Amino acid sequence: MTISYLDLKAPYLELKKEIDSAYNRVMGSGWYILGREVRDFEKEFAEYCHVKHCIGVGNGLEALYLTLKAWKIGPGDEVIVPANTYIATWLAITHSGAKPVPVEPDTKTYNIDVDKISSAITEKTKAIIPVHLYGQPADIGAIVNLTEGKNISILEDSAQAHGAQYKHKFAGNLGDAAAFSFYPGKNLGALGDGGAVTTNNDVLADRIRVLRNYGSRTKYYNETLGFNSRLDELQAAFLRVKLQYLDHWNRRREKIATIYSDEISSKNIVLPYILEGTKPVWHIFAIRVKNRDILQKNLKIQGIETMIHYPVPPHLSEAYRDMGYHEGDFPITEVIANEELSLPIGPHLNDEQVMSVVYALKKNV
Repeated sequence: MTISYLDLKAPYLELKKEIDSAYNRVMGSGWYILGREVRDFEKEFAEYCHVKHCIGVGNGLEALYLTLKAWKIGPGDEVIVPANTYIATWLAITHSGAKPVPVEPDTKTYNIDVDKISSAITEKTKAIIPVHLYGQPADIGAIVNLTEGKNISILEDSAQAHGAQYKHKFAGNLGDAAAFSFYPGKNLGALGDGGAVTTNNDVLADRIRVLRNYGSRTKYYNETLGFNSRLDELQAAFLRVKLQYLDHWNRRREKIATIYSDEISSKNIVLPYILEGTKPVWHIFAIRVKNRDILQKNLKIQGIETMIHYPVPPHLSEAYRDMGYHEGDFPITEVIANEELSLPIGPHLNDEQVMSVVYALKKNV
């Protein structure tokens, strides 16, 4: 039996009739850019997140980037970012012209360590981008308290956190704005690329809508130097179907996470930690184990596919060599990068498959 890390075909097979119907609806409409499907999805996802606005854009990176641009963050500015994150979070800052200022993660949650943020704040700090890594909400309340009166915006990177909650509020409704990705592997994934920004700020929402569409409200009348970053009409239709099943799929992920947490008891494995007052959505079930690469190889031999998130931290990537970071500059991040292993946790895994992963771990660790 082969157990895939994530079966991307399974959601389509489950919802084939509805997804095919959505496809036919769009294709028959003759309208393929910024039409009814995008408007309806924006309304429905905003309601899901309990925010006033959702603006569909091309992908998660552009959701981050356009928000920074709408805030007029650029050269000479600094944005605080987790050292432990996917590189897209850093790239959005760099492309805006601002400087990413990395902060080490908390050793339990792997999200940005709030206690280390204060020392990173300078008069140039314009924003903080806390990442809800692996679908585990960051401690947004503490970050909000930390920035009170400092004129520092908070942009949630919610790319892995569709439906996650912090003190009964949804990701996407915790900071000044939030960026979502609908990459196919996400908890709410399209059948191609897609992204969105959510916010309660009317002015910000208006700016992003203009920026995503060539800087224009009305065709051929361009009021600013905009971009082409629009959620595709077809992907919006697919997302509208999948949104109806998001909570159901998240509950299944939670059940799988519970099985892993209850059944994996090796002293050599560090299991995920849940911050009090949060409800993760388990986009990734990340364990830490020494000799991670050997374990991954052995599991693969037994037909179990795992992933590593992320083997090369941004500060050690070739892309950021010019920033002058070296191995050892962010030791906690580097330990996580060397030990993290993501177990299969797709919502279409059955209990037998989950227990097969558990037994394989007990056998190999």
